[in-house]
Amino acid sequence: MIQTRFRSLQMRLAVRLAIPYIIAMAIGVGFLVYQAYDTAGTLNDRDLNLRAIDIARYVSPDPDDKPLLNLPAKLAAAYQSSADMFAVRDARGQIIAASPPSFGTLVAAWPPATDDASYFRLKNFGSESEDYYGLSVGLESAAGPLSISVAQAAGANALVSALLREFVFDVAWVIPLLVLATLVIGVLAIRSGLRPIRDVSEMAAAIGPNTTSVRLPVDNLPSEVTPLVSAVNRALDRLEQGFALQRKFTANAAHELRTPLAIITGALDVMEGNGELAKLKSDVSRMNRLVDQLLRVARLDGVAMDVSNEVDLNEIAANTVAAMAPWAVAQERAIIFDGLDRQVLVTGNGHAIEDALRNLIENAILHSPPQTEVTVRVSPERSINVVDAGPGISPGDRELIFERFWRGKAVASGGAGLGLSIVREIMNAHQGSISVEANPNGGAVFTLHFPRAAGLESSTQSI
Repeated sequence: MIQTRFRSLQMRLAVRLAIPYIIAMAIGVGFLVYQAYDTAGTLNDRDLNLRAIDIARYVSPDPDDKPLLNLPAKLAAAYQSSADMFAVRDARGQIIAASPPSFGTLVAAWPPATDDASYFRLKNFGSESEDYYGLSVGLESAAGPLSISVAQAAGANALVSALLREFVFDVAWVIPLLVLATLVIGVLAIRSGLRPIRDVSEMAAAIGPNTTSVRLPVDNLPSEVTPLVSAVNRALDRLEQGFALQRKFTANAAHELRTPLAIITGALDVMEGNGELAKLKSDVSRMNRLVDQLLRVARLDGVAMDVSNEVDLNEIAANTVAAMAPWAVAQERAIIFDGLDRQVLVTGNGHAIEDALRNLIENAILHSPPQTEVTVRVSPERSINVVDAGPGISPGDRELIFERFWRGKAVASGGAGLGLSIVREIMNAHQGSISVEANPNGGAVFTLHFPRAAGLESSTQSI
């Protein structure tokens, strides 16, 4: 089941779209997170650089031309009350000002800063043993060139870090939902796009020997599938022509054989002879039956059957039994009709139902021993039973006997294997069915089942 699902075009398209989409989404999210952290770091570096520039603005020469830092009271108080640090050195590397002094002592040993800022980290520095991040940069001031180092505690950007963590957390659960929603929408879109193909497939699956005139529509199909559907339609054209030629040949051959066989039959009836003549008559009779069945097959295959009439199963069965009784007597068998005193109405074709019943009676008589009876019974449940006393049908053959040209090996009836297939085709045309069961007294029971007639009751007025 899983293997079949993954072989479907819909699943293949969904997987092939999902894999690059998920990879692209993962790359995009990773790049976005990287850019967010990089931007946060850039902002932090810019903040430190602005602090250094701000400090350089307040450095001016004193009356002795020595550089002196004069921070505004608020700014000086802010540096003293926070964990931020700074150190200002002159061109000779001498400390001009530092907060706290310990930071100035550390910075005094560093080389002079250049115009390009250099960054540093301090581990476990100061009385609080904190980690610091800072930069050193060379700047011009009113008192000459300076080396300014500024630093802030690693936890000073906690707000930015918290915002970034919240952003990453939101991305971690929003993006999978977005991916899932997009994939579901994509699968539904693919399924909707493939609906015409499924419809055409269902139409193709319904085409059979009796519906070779049906052609698959090419409207609204993807351009990639249209050539395949067109090729199937051309194949159906060739198939229909083949069936038509086969039906025409069968009908023509049967018609051509009927006349000479009728002449031979008439000639044999007036001839006198020994047992060989009787055998010859039997062979010619069997050939006549085969030709008659071939004509019925050609008629069933070539002409649409009108099954819209209201017919009475009881009347059809009675007329068929009456017509076949003399032939049954000639075969040393008897036919018993077990009918009803009311109509059993169905919607169908009376002549076709009579053909089906005639075939069943012929088979029953030919397979029953001499001096036995064949019973034709009409049921109020819209069915007709034909009961014989023959050898019966083995369970393994009860489906095979309705195939064309199938002949059992147990009994040599001399038939061509067409009679029961004709019966089944007639019942299929009537939306009915045929079944066979074992006769408790020996033999077989064939049953024709008909659906309820539209707008009619199964049993109506008395005859």
